[in-house]
Amino acid sequence: MAQPLITLISEDIAEEGRTFVFMGEQIECTDCKLKNICLNLEKGARYRIVNVRKPEHECYLTEGKVRIVEVERMCRTVCVEKKYAIDGSLITFFPSECGQVGCPHYHKCNPDGIDRETKVKILSVNGKAECPIGQNRMVIELE
Repeated sequence: MAQPLITLISEDIAEEGRTFVFMGEQIECTDCKLKNICLNLEKGARYRIVNVRKPEHECYLTEGKVRIVEVERMCRTVCVEKKYAIDGSLITFFPSECGQVGCPHYHKCNPDGIDRETKVKILSVNGKAECPIGQNRMVIELE
């Protein structure tokens, strides 16, 4: 298993086992002296907290305290067009932008933190995503 990464996270969600998607730098982070610790994760990647440490620090973004945590990167399940769903391939991600918010796959087709035209690596293809408007999309695991 890979060495856990050290980062800072809001004390409200700093608990072992919790997962989150790193959304990237925010404007409030620009002048923070701790930003190199907070911003050492990959934007759009999902992480699991494996250990919470005691020290707390003030945070401009959360307007509260943040805790030092150890995290490990997790695979991410998303949906892509069938023509791009090839095990091991590096693709450019395009969200479906279908507007079907009630669909069970909506958040996989339009995942938080993964910007349009982001390069992603497919680890595995896990089957067809049933689409209510007929798009031909597959469920995949990202690195």
